[in-house]
Amino acid sequence: MLAHAQELVYSLKELMPTQYQKDNLEAMLALFLEAQGHPLPEHSKTKSPSSLSRFLNVNPWSTREMIRVIRSGALQTVENILTSSTPGRKPFLQVIIDLTTLEKRGKFKDFGDLIKVYNGKRGLHLVVVYLVIGKCRIPWSFRVWRGKGTPSPAQLGLKLVKRLPQSLTQHFQTIILADTAFGSIEFLEGVRRLKYHAITGVAISRKLANGRLLRRLHQQGQQVYLFGLSFPVTVSWYYLKRDNGKLEKRFVLSTRPIKASTLKWWGKRRW
Repeated sequence: MLAHAQELVYSLKELMPTQYQKDNLEAMLALFLEAQGHPLPEHSKTKSPSSLSRFLNVNPWSTREMIRVIRSGALQTVENILTSSTPGRKPFLQVIIDLTTLEKRGKFKDFGDLIKVYNGKRGLHLVVVYLVIGKCRIPWSFRVWRGKGTPSPAQLGLKLVKRLPQSLTQHFQTIILADTAFGSIEFLEGVRRLKYHAITGVAISRKLANGRLLRRLHQQGQQVYLFGLSFPVTVSWYYLKRDNGKLEKRFVLSTRPIKASTLKWWGKRRW
């Protein structure tokens, strides 16, 4: 694994057009690989924050080519995991979908109309897909949410799921983990058509087919029909500890019948 990681770093450095940019990339990688929780440019010991800012925002280098190289390296890592795994039941491929915001202040002419306000946060809103295989967590792809009147985060997430390479999904049990923003009818039915298993958050105010509210359920692990959904889902809930120390009740659903304890375990794992 170490030799493979070194080869990947060298490949990325070779994509940089100048030695100056290679040094900047090396400094950025060092911040992340130290894993001390301080990856921001101001913590670099070898390059100034302004130098790294120019590298990220001004200096020309191919983002697309970097993504291709990293994906190729990720697939090689997956092949190594498959080669070393014991025969038997297929391992899990966890596809975690998240909507995250890169907060921005001030005016950004180059971003055009990409800077939006969502849930009280102003910035660049990204739908991001991570792949989790064993102990490996790999950022795989992303899309920018462009505001009202454009594809929703759930629609963007479904598009990203559809683009997962078969070389990944055919060797694994694929499970989609996402929060409440991706619990729409369209998303759940789209995942089901792809024959994947989805576990997503679900709003406490969601209605059942019989008109009752989800929060009125008293038995965990029930099979219920959500309003507008053509197939039953398993529903449970757990309590998530927030930053202020308070516990928040979170509902979670599965598109396949599973035990309540298993559903809660996967729901908590999403966080």
